[in-house]
Amino acid sequence: MKIAVTGGCGYIGSHTLVDLIENGFEVISIDNNSRSTEQILTGVEQITGIKVRNYAVDMCNLDALRAVFEKNPDVAGVIHFAAYKWVGESVEEPLLYYRNNLDSLLNLLSCINDYGIRYHVFSSSCSVYGNPIELPVTENTPLSVAESPYAMTKQVGERIITDFAKTGTHQHILLRYFNPVGAHPSGHIGEIQPIPQNLVPYITQTAAGLRPQLRVFGNTYNTRDGTCLRDYIHVCDIAYAHTLALQYLVNKTDNTPNCEIFNLGLGEGATVLEVITAFERATNEPLNYQIVEKRAGDVEKIYSDNTKAKKVLHWRPKYTLDDMMATAWAWQKQLLIINY
Repeated sequence: MKIAVTGGCGYIGSHTLVDLIENGFEVISIDNNSRSTEQILTGVEQITGIKVRNYAVDMCNLDALRAVFEKNPDVAGVIHFAAYKWVGESVEEPLLYYRNNLDSLLNLLSCINDYGIRYHVFSSSCSVYGNPIELPVTENTPLSVAESPYAMTKQVGERIITDFAKTGTHQHILLRYFNPVGAHPSGHIGEIQPIPQNLVPYITQTAAGLRPQLRVFGNTYNTRDGTCLRDYIHVCDIAYAHTLALQYLVNKTDNTPNCEIFNLGLGEGATVLEVITAFERATNEPLNYQIVEKRAGDVEKIYSDNTKAKKVLHWRPKYTLDDMMATAWAWQKQLLIINY
């Protein structure tokens, strides 16, 4: 079965290409490389032995996107990762995020409809929950006000897909993942952030001497140590969930809804300072950091209840927080050798 992975040259997309290939799927990538590099597919090939074809088209261009599916009429499913994802940037440039993330989704759904693509897995986010009142959050937790334009694009995207699912026989899964970190254990693929926007790349770049100091945004939150608390999950565990989601859709024989939602998280939270401690413990690398003012758009604390994914998809996270830090550091050291 052929699967189109949008954003296949990105962080989670490239790891999902590997997982799909290792589980018998044929894959293509659709990625204009505005936030990624096609070089990462060399790493995918080193791991799997398969050279993946990437179509470097802008998904906001409907004609260009349709041309990809015209050339690949045997595509049976799509996993949609292609979106801008930086919270801070979305606060500064909201129109950029609304245009890119929503136009690309609308175009993709049009292609799913027009080309009879039956299976669709959507990359959503725990950011849809906003600042939840009760923890852990389940798939039935009411969505709070989005804390950033990025989060709003995920809330709106989920609503668009939910409404679209009511109109046909297409099968959709919305995967709300929490904080993907780490890298493939081979060291051949991982996250590339020249200017780090997330905690772990900032940690590894600071430890590597590329950044003078890590900034910890606020220490007066209502958490164990005053720093923000998140549910961190290894990127390979996230990737495997997408394969399981596709297999679940393909093998469905009951009358479950055309659109289902699953949380993907470790099921426990770690604060920023606890992540720093885990990194130092897993790598024996001391980290220079400083507490600074809070940052707009940050949620105070959130972690998942992953019971549904375990029960329905038979998904089990394998990697610990220390594993996440160790693989992220191994990838960072590889980046110092390979010029991306």
